[in-house]
Amino acid sequence: MKIVLTGGGSGGHLMPLVAVARKIKEKSPDASFVFIGPGGKLEQDIIGKEAIPMRRIMVGKFRRYFSFKNLADCFKIPIGIIQAMFLLLKIMPDAIFSKGGYASLPVVLAGWMYRIPIMIHESDAVPGMANGILGKFASRVAVSYPEAEKEFPASQVVLTGNPLREDINRGNAQKAREEFGLSESKKTIYVTGGSQGAQSINVKILDILPELLKKYQIIHQTGESNFEEVRHRAGEMGVKPGYGGYHAMPFIHEGMADIFAVADLVVSRASANTISEIAANGKPSILIPLQNAANDHQRMNAYALAKFGACIVLEEGNLGKNLLLSRIGEIMDNPELQEKLSRNIRSFYHPDAAEKIAQGILGMIKN
Repeated sequence: MKIVLTGGGSGGHLMPLVAVARKIKEKSPDASFVFIGPGGKLEQDIIGKEAIPMRRIMVGKFRRYFSFKNLADCFKIPIGIIQAMFLLLKIMPDAIFSKGGYASLPVVLAGWMYRIPIMIHESDAVPGMANGILGKFASRVAVSYPEAEKEFPASQVVLTGNPLREDINRGNAQKAREEFGLSESKKTIYVTGGSQGAQSINVKILDILPELLKKYQIIHQTGESNFEEVRHRAGEMGVKPGYGGYHAMPFIHEGMADIFAVADLVVSRASANTISEIAANGKPSILIPLQNAANDHQRMNAYALAKFGACIVLEEGNLGKNLLLSRIGEIMDNPELQEKLSRNIRSFYHPDAAEKIAQGILGMIKN
């Protein structure tokens, strides 16, 4: 049995592919996988560690604003489709699992031409442009939010939640304390902008870093491209990453579950994957949606949770230094609010998401 995985561009697209592949492998040990996508560094780090072969194709990105890159990408997309057709003809998989996004477009379209069964997954409350198109070519569509169900034909859509690694909520807080030299007497905040980081969140945290470190310990995932700038600016304040309760790193490859276990609060973007990880661990959170995200999907994700009292949402455009500091203090100093946020966000965790998607893919192949 051969299954092609496709998607890419962010950890939020790649980690669910890994979770589903592992679950399929549990059910069908003879299953083999090939990843087809842009083959960037993140893909190599995440997919490569699973020993899944990778095939690179050219991909083009849709942008909802004027950019000269759109002109170049108009040529990349058809080239990518032709490349995907050659690869699929050579592999001839039994099914395709697509995590969506522009990177998956050529593979799904090529797979549809060969009449290969296709499952796509939509993580966000509002489907992105790519999945809005690809839903018309898919055999089945899995979604993470009830709000997304109405965007696809009822006969092909199923609510599964977002698939995560099974160990994401099995972390060891003591292990994280030992690794980072954290004190049990001080609360810990985990700050992340996702796998690629978020410069605006980095800036806001650095603005209040001296005040935060008086009361809390910080684990800060900065993103690869922002790390040196963060380290330099922190140094100007007399704060050296790795000392004094401040721990900054470009990207967390290992030990994510341990960090969630030790965190008392998560300050994050509102990407679907990070929200799912927060929900799996039942952590109080402050979500700062990305402004101008495609379809405003991060904002929709965040407010879908806030409606049920599952998180605090702060708009990036109104995020002053004092507001962020006061909201952090409001949560950290209020055990009842912490318990409420923790309890409510757990209801958005779907522990059987990978299981449902794996069963759906295997069912397509069997039929």
